[in-house]
Parts: sequence; C-alpha cells; structure tokens
Amino acid sequence: MPVVAPVGRIAARVAAALALTLAVGLGVAPVTPAGAAPPVGLLAAPGDDEEGGTPALRAQLEAASKGYLEAKTALDRSVKRQQQLGGQLKTVEAELVTRGAKVGEIAGVAYKKGRLTAASVLLDSSSPEGFLDRAAALDTIAANEDRALRELLTTRDEATKTRQALDGEIREQRKQVALMGKRKEQAERALTVANDKASSSGGGSSPGGTSSANATPAKRNSDGSWPAESCSVNDPTPANGCITPRTLHALNQAKAAGFTRYVSCYRPGGSGEHPKGRACDFAAQKGGFGGVASGGDRTYGNNLAAYFVRNADRLAVLYVIWFKQIWLPSSGWKAYSGGNGDPSSDHTNHVHLSVI
Repeated sequence: MPVVAPVGRIAARVAAALALTLAVGLGVAPVTPAGAAPPVGLLAAPGDDEEGGTPALRAQLEAASKGYLEAKTALDRSVKRQQQLGGQLKTVEAELVTRGAKVGEIAGVAYKKGRLTAASVLLDSSSPEGFLDRAAALDTIAANEDRALRELLTTRDEATKTRQALDGEIREQRKQVALMGKRKEQAERALTVANDKASSSGGGSSPGGTSSANATPAKRNSDGSWPAESCSVNDPTPANGCITPRTLHALNQAKAAGFTRYVSCYRPGGSGEHPKGRACDFAAQKGGFGGVASGGDRTYGNNLAAYFVRNADRLAVLYVIWFKQIWLPSSGWKAYSGGNGDPSSDHTNHVHLSVI
C-alpha cells in the first residue's frame, strides 16, 4: 500500500512552496545573516542557465581566452629570452673587439719586424745555447698566435649564432602576437553574434570599481605556463563538490582581500567551468544571491570585479562576468547580453569568475 503523508506535513510543504513562489515573483531574496550559507532550496546557485548565453558561446570564450593567454605566456617567454640574448650578444661583441685587437697587434709586429721563423732563429744565434733559447721562444710565440686566432674565430662564430637566435626570437614574437590577435577576434566575434541575437547593445564599459590589493600569484611551471589541474580539492563553499587548486587559490585570495560574502563554486551539471571546478559565483548581497544589486551591493560587485581584473595575470583569470558585461584578457570589458532577463543569468546579483 502507498504511504500517505500526514495532512499537517502536506500543508507545510504547500505553504513553503507558495512562499517561495511569492518571493521569486516579487524578486525578493530571502533574508539570511551576512556571511551565512543560504538555506538549501531557497537560494540555489544562480540561474537555470548558469552563465546566460549558450554552451557554444561559453566554449568559444573559453577556447579564445585560453588560447590568448597561452600565446601571451609564450610571448612573454620569448621577450625574456630576447633580452637574455641581447645581453649575451653585447658581451660577445665586446670580447670580439678585444680579441680582434690582439690579433691585429700580432699582425702589426710581424709586418714591421718580419715573422720569426726557424731560419731567422738559426742565423741570429751565436751559440748552440742561444739557438735553443730562441727556438723555445719561437714555439711559445707560435702557440700564442695560434690561440689568439682560434679564440677570435670562436668568438665570431658565437656572435653569429647569438644573432641568429635573436632573430629567431623576434620571429617567434611576431607569430605569438598574430595568434593573440586571432584569439581576440574569435572572442569578440562570438560575443557580437550572441549580443545581436539578444537584441541588446548595453554594457561594454568598465563597471567602475576600484581595487589596490595585489593577490599572491598562483603557481606556474618553470617556463611560465600554467600547469594542468583537475577538479581535485574539496570545494569549501556550501556548493560542496570539488574545485581545482587554482580556483581555491583565487577564492582564498579574494577572501583575504576582504571579499567575504556568500560564494558558490562547484556545480555538477550544465556547461561552462563550474562542473570542471574552475569557476565561482560571488554574491553581491550580504545574504546571498537575490535580486538586482544596487547601492552598496553593486559597489561591492564593482570592486570585486576590479580586483579580479587587476590580478588577472596572478590568478590565471579566464574571464569575469558582472552586470551584463564580460571581461576578457584579450579585449577588456564587452557587452554580455545572453541572459534570460533574470538577475542570475544576467549576472546582476553576482560576479562570475572563471580561471584556466
């Protein structure tokens, strides 16, 4: 036989459902103490369509921003190598001048006095002992001349190789700059298409927040690239699940900078970076995700977005979304109008952060 729930329990559930429907319809966020986790079922993570837009758009933005940052890392590495080679070339060229002068001095003496030969040693010697002494001197001079000439040739070869390596680094830089340009175009084209479909031209300017806090840089590989990371550490936010070590680092750095309001990171379903543990949503209001942020709450969101932009290179920021705008490392702030008109998918109640 089916189990029948008591009438009182059914009535309570109906009342709760009606209360939730009324709150959503009015756009009112349930009241929660500052810093406390919103009740499960009342304040879920933002939006049915987590980031607004489409999975295809998010995939395009992820690929474009990641490709841009990888090219920028390669460019930075090439510029650093170019600087090293430039210093090395100056040293080699200075050494080349010194060795060239030394060989020139030897040639000048030989021109004025004639090159010392075995015949001249024999003719100028007045005794067998004198001959042996001059013969020994001849061997020493010949060895010195030979060494000076070989060192000059070696230095010239080294200078040639250094110049070639320097030219190679310049070609590499041009290639990476071109790739960065293509990735920038890819991201902006995807956003233009999405914004046209949404029939919106709003956004695109900086939210105007300020931040002077510098984050501690996340760990990089020895060549400056970002190491591959999986969803391998526990998500400390009420969302539970897992996040990547870099996501945890960005979360902790934001908290250390004073941004301590409600945060939700991992999400098991949907597209984007949340299921990969590479994204967090930072509520603008003290009580959690609610209606459109205004006043001090909007200022909080502006400042948090500015903090992530300021520290984008230190925290491996892929993109930031806030108030119908998206910040990309290639393009700065651009309109992001792919939401459903609600505060969550429009990102008017929370700042979204994605990291590599």
